[in-house]
Amino acid sequence: MTPTRDEARDLSPAGAFDKFLIVVAIMGAAVAILAAIVAFRGDGGGVAAGDVPTQTVNVSLTEFAIQGDFEIESGPTRFEVSNDGSVAHNLTLEDGPSTPDLNAGATASLDVGSLSPGSYVIFCSIAGHREAGMEAALTVTEGAGGGEAAGPGDDQGDDVDWANLDRMMTESILAFPAETEGRGNQLLEPEILADGTKEFHLTAAITPWEVSPGNVVDAWTYNGMVPGPMIQVDVGDQVRVVLDNQLPMGTDIHWHGIATPNNMDGVAPLTQPLIESGETFVYEFEARRSAIGMYHAHHHGQMQVPNGLFAVFIIGETPIPRGQTVSGVEIPEDMEVAQEIPMVLNDAGVIGLSLNGKSFPATEPYVGKVGDWVVAHYYNEGLQIHPMHQHQFPQLVFAKDGIPLDQPYWADTVNVAPGERYSVLYQLSDPGVWVWHCHILTHVEREEGMFGMVTAWIVEE
Repeated sequence: MTPTRDEARDLSPAGAFDKFLIVVAIMGAAVAILAAIVAFRGDGGGVAAGDVPTQTVNVSLTEFAIQGDFEIESGPTRFEVSNDGSVAHNLTLEDGPSTPDLNAGATASLDVGSLSPGSYVIFCSIAGHREAGMEAALTVTEGAGGGEAAGPGDDQGDDVDWANLDRMMTESILAFPAETEGRGNQLLEPEILADGTKEFHLTAAITPWEVSPGNVVDAWTYNGMVPGPMIQVDVGDQVRVVLDNQLPMGTDIHWHGIATPNNMDGVAPLTQPLIESGETFVYEFEARRSAIGMYHAHHHGQMQVPNGLFAVFIIGETPIPRGQTVSGVEIPEDMEVAQEIPMVLNDAGVIGLSLNGKSFPATEPYVGKVGDWVVAHYYNEGLQIHPMHQHQFPQLVFAKDGIPLDQPYWADTVNVAPGERYSVLYQLSDPGVWVWHCHILTHVEREEGMFGMVTAWIVEE
């Protein structure tokens, strides 16, 4: 085939030479750019020769701590961050930049620029993590900076006071049960109106709440408690709930797992107007079917719920599998429930890792007798899944989200995801003190000792 005029030019010596000149020009520009980069960075890869080099601070994130050497000299600073925990974390410089949320095992670099002498705060900004202990002070002194700051673990080994770790753990456990102000989940008595309607009054406000001994937070509460007051009605009841909003912002109430008309579902502004600060709103609906439900804020739920605006709502009775035999274990037909326990799980906000609004050793101990049958309802109002484990007593899972299971099953540990409710039945078969806790170990233990999502059964003869 005969080449065209343009193709012939490309194949000619003159055409090839033109292309060669273009390539040389491009390569020359690239070399110039590279030279400029090298001149700027210097052979150390940080900054130009003669300038202050960027110092590196190694940071380890775990549940729930930030570890590293946080006494550095002034100058350009970069954090090399690794998530050595089991859930997502980030590193944030207060009033400064932040890494992305890092999944377990992930790493990131955070360049914070040149830091002047002074005190700074670094923390994890994921809801509840800062309150759970992920905060550290960064001290910057006069100096040129430079070099690598010691990373987490550099001061471990022979310098660890193992005896002190043992002591702190033992003392933290022996402090249980600790007295604190306030108790959540208290039954709210209704006012019975002339037509038989059960009317409940709730006030949403920010009030002091003692999560653990000495740890008093500004909680977002219903009627001054966390969890808010428990509402319990019968199937067929007419329900009227009057909410007085004394929060600094608008709010609403969503009836999670409760059948309501659409205009009572509690999702402002879709189903109702936002309840502004200082306003009241009335919810009215019929309790149409049995439910193991809960009520909580929906407006800015990521803030209002973890900080305390959650509570239990029970309608009627969820059928217990009396007379059934499950995996060879017979549930007596005439079995009576000695205790029914609502247990609300949280892991974020100012409340943090807690059972019914309290953190160990301030969690409530439960007392029973050998042979007692107990029903517990798990409610997860947190942001993470929680595997709830009973020492010694297998749990018969008989309902999920208030819906009876066709095939109940026994479980040693019950995984409860955010928004879920599980109902379990078990018998206190042996005397002693038996621990009951979330089995994510960092939700119950840290270097300072036991904390968080732990309580215990005290079973008497």
